[in-house]
Amino acid sequence: MKKPKSVRQARILTELNQSPSLRVAELARRLDVSTETIRRDLDEMTEQGLLNRTYGGAVRSLSTEPSVTERHALFVGERERIARAAVQILKGAQVLMIGSGSTTVHTARRIAIEMKSITVLTHSFGVATVLAINPTIKVVMLPGDYHATEGATVGAHAVSFLNSFYADFAILGASGLGPDGPSDALLECGAVYSTMVSRAARTVVVADHSKHDRLFPARYAPWREIAHVVTDKAPGEDLTESLDSNDVKLTIC
Repeated sequence: MKKPKSVRQARILTELNQSPSLRVAELARRLDVSTETIRRDLDEMTEQGLLNRTYGGAVRSLSTEPSVTERHALFVGERERIARAAVQILKGAQVLMIGSGSTTVHTARRIAIEMKSITVLTHSFGVATVLAINPTIKVVMLPGDYHATEGATVGAHAVSFLNSFYADFAILGASGLGPDGPSDALLECGAVYSTMVSRAARTVVVADHSKHDRLFPARYAPWREIAHVVTDKAPGEDLTESLDSNDVKLTIC
């Protein structure tokens, strides 16, 4: 029975998440449809910005993620487990820097429940909002240009402001975890994250399994500058090797 187009196209994205580049003939074989059907799917998905067409195939798109509001509805259980595990790493910290994103908001909510009498610097309005339930936590918002789809401030003012502070930990999300380091879909956020990494004694990256082996334009740090990665499933062999070779501690929850 022929799969509906929406199901077939979702499967194409899944296949590209596992293999960065695939040929039309290979996709047709895996999905048991004609090469003409695959070509039509790839053309339509390219127009939607979901992938990039190549001669004879397709590669994963290096474009933007959905908005942070849309991302909040994805992998909720996984992100809650990641948040609980990440907070255990932060015990004893006095000053934190937290980046924007859905997983970092989950982590901030858990911080608000389990930690007290700390200072948090953030550019994320979502992070600041969930921390507000704990009156012992001092929240310092970064100035800057408001990025509506991310719900965060970005730009030169945000970066300059961060350079006046140090933190025990930076807690950052990522659009992708690649062989060279974590990356983000938004260049503006990548610049803020890079600064947070440079101003923190240690950096914890919190990211669910959908981010494994994905590449986005703004690689904000090499793995040697990251202390911990907290995720919900074991990464593939190549990513695990990159983490191990750079002494990144991996926590799977």
